[in-house]
Amino acid sequence: MRSDSGSGGQRELTFIEAARRAQIVTAAIDTIAEAGYGQASLARIAERAGISKGVISYHFAGKDDLIREIVAEVLAKGQAYMLPRILAESSGAGMLRAYIESNLAFMREHRSHLVAVLEIFLNARGEAGSRVLDETSLDYVVTSLEQLLAHFQAVGDFRPDFDPQVMAVAIRGAIEQVPPRLARYPDLDVDRYARELAALFDRATRPQPERPEEFRP
Repeated sequence: MRSDSGSGGQRELTFIEAARRAQIVTAAIDTIAEAGYGQASLARIAERAGISKGVISYHFAGKDDLIREIVAEVLAKGQAYMLPRILAESSGAGMLRAYIESNLAFMREHRSHLVAVLEIFLNARGEAGSRVLDETSLDYVVTSLEQLLAHFQAVGDFRPDFDPQVMAVAIRGAIEQVPPRLARYPDLDVDRYARELAALFDRATRPQPERPEEFRP
């Protein structure tokens, strides 16, 4: 639980508090990925972490609060993993390839994280029965990709005749098919999947070569 400071804001977590929260989040991710969201009670998460349920209640307002922390943690880890790899490229084609391949490499290396987030998106419900998280919470992911595509259209790296929003939705849709498949097939060859997707969208976005003028005798 984050206590209010004297100025009315939230105080900074101590090192020990931050470490304990991270321990709880890790235990929750592993529990949800292994047992499913419905079976991942706070008691079961606490048992996995080797702490009491009361310790979780001290650091989190409830299961919904913990769930939101899990999703924020996974998104932050994914961004930290992908961004340097994308920015290491200078061309539109290179950045798009790095975007797709680093996204799927993160999924391969953090399978439990992705399976847990998938379980949360499909099954987490609040007290009123509505989803704790839904697709609109990830709209910014599509928007940022759309902006990247539009930028490289403007500089001529991508063909100008596709809609950046439609292409961004198509790319994200293809990427987001991986977590459910990875949940069902732990031995899925994610690297091959990534190479195929990168090649597919490279062909879909690359500028068309100029046709030589028709020979006229």
